[in-house]
Amino acid sequence: MGDRKAARDTEFQSFVIGRWPRLMRTAFLLTGEQHAAEDLVQSTLEQVYVAWRRVGSADDPEAYVRRVMINAHARRHRRRLREFLAPKDDSGLVREVPDTGDRIGQAEDRSALLSALAQLPTRQREAVVLRYWEDLTETQTAEAMGCSVGAVKSNAAKGIAKLRAIPGLAEMVTHGGRQ
Repeated sequence: MGDRKAARDTEFQSFVIGRWPRLMRTAFLLTGEQHAAEDLVQSTLEQVYVAWRRVGSADDPEAYVRRVMINAHARRHRRRLREFLAPKDDSGLVREVPDTGDRIGQAEDRSALLSALAQLPTRQREAVVLRYWEDLTETQTAEAMGCSVGAVKSNAAKGIAKLRAIPGLAEMVTHGGRQ
């Protein structure tokens, strides 16, 4: 019995180490704050650890964990009934692509994008982050959000339309960033 528990603990630890940067990035994009993202990932992993036997044997454990995280985020948001605040700091996030070029321009672009995401309603923000930032399919996004593919399409389209309506953000995209 102890060997099986140790094997499960090792498997869980490997999962967490391998997925931590991606989970943190998703949580940060959902919450808009570094500390809130850390809390969200931590509470998600606590829930997942308790059920790791079931989660670890799932077809796609990462999708299962993402769903738990989105549900936890939705519960927190419903409880607080408040709008998202603009992100304050993303300096602790692991970068997937090394930064090159104009660092000030990149920081301003990133800040503008994160501020724009913070203005979206929760479901639209979730759909945009999962579909376009995490590059999930519509079906994977629907599974993660616990809704239909049509709801994902609708929320993503509305979210993108709101992002396009933000003047500074639209100029960044159409002119290829800062000049």
